[in-house]
Amino acid sequence: MVTFTVEDHQGNRQAIEAPDDMGLSLMEILKASEYPVLATCGGMALCATCHVEVLEGQDSLGDATDVELDQLENLPEYFPASRLACQVRISPLLEGAVIKLRGEDN
Repeated sequence: MVTFTVEDHQGNRQAIEAPDDMGLSLMEILKASEYPVLATCGGMALCATCHVEVLEGQDSLGDATDVELDQLENLPEYFPASRLACQVRISPLLEGAVIKLRGEDN
């Protein structure tokens, strides 16, 4: 299991524990935890509605892919630590990270 923290749109933080052996994405865990993540493309890096900002732990996650960067760069608000949750896999690299929701609040 991996534990990381999610900060919602109101600034509230909650620790989330997720299995790191099932190949799940951060987007899937956020949706399962009932966060307001639209993820309209279903994890294909085509819509950027699962936009998050990695407040802590960005370096351990590695760089975004070119496809992911293309989507992020089209957003009206883009941060150096922005990622698409659908492209971040739940792994030990996520341990202790702090993730802030940035996508549309529905």
